[in-house]
Amino acid sequence: MSLRKIGDGAANVAVREPGRFFALCLDTGRAMFKMPFQWREFIQQAWFIVSVTVVPTMLVAIPFGGVLSLQVGGLIRQLGAQSYTGATAVVAIVREASPLVTSLLIAGAAGSAMCADIGSRKIREEIDAMEVLGINPLHRLVVPRMLACAFVALFLNGLVSVVGLMGGYVFNVMLQDGTPGAYLASFNAIAQLPDLLQAEFKAFVFGITAGLVAAYKGLNAKGGPKGVGDAVNQTVVITFMLLFVENFLISTLYFQFVPSKGM
Repeated sequence: MSLRKIGDGAANVAVREPGRFFALCLDTGRAMFKMPFQWREFIQQAWFIVSVTVVPTMLVAIPFGGVLSLQVGGLIRQLGAQSYTGATAVVAIVREASPLVTSLLIAGAAGSAMCADIGSRKIREEIDAMEVLGINPLHRLVVPRMLACAFVALFLNGLVSVVGLMGGYVFNVMLQDGTPGAYLASFNAIAQLPDLLQAEFKAFVFGITAGLVAAYKGLNAKGGPKGVGDAVNQTVVITFMLLFVENFLISTLYFQFVPSKGM
């Protein structure tokens, strides 16, 4: 009996849950083009996401940019190329760090709150009542929240890039005796515009992923308030895992199709 339970659990994790999530993604994609679009819900959710993520994002971006600047600056100094500290900081922060920081904040703050909201509606049977009234919950609740996550992630990614570079500048100039002119003058030595576009694309994809996972776990919450809490925890963990996989795939494709800039 225990072996059967283990087999059912493994099949659920490997086949059923991914299949249901994929079906939700397809249904949400179809509902996204259904009119009228819920603009009021979209604006309210976007403002809520901004209110809970902007300050933590800035506070995380400052030490993140500082640590990267210190680590990269020390390595560059050992190689005798200290004048390229700014260029390497731009590549590290803009290309990789900023979309990851953005995605973690979107998933941890906005995704968990979104899952708790939809899960609470589910256990109070509001979702079932909407379906009885002929209202599609995906069109009314999921689509505006998902697009709000993706929309805000684009701007948060730019904010993390700017704040991270400012933090790297301060740490490099004050703690590593770097020159402000060399740090600023080498910005475009290695970095290029496709790096920023790739980071924005990552942030957009990460925002959509966080919104879809939060909606899926919220719509499938069971067991009262405890079930909602479990769904929130699962949302954060699953989203983090998917984000790192997506980051690896997008970075791999980027390096395959976009040549690096020569010095």
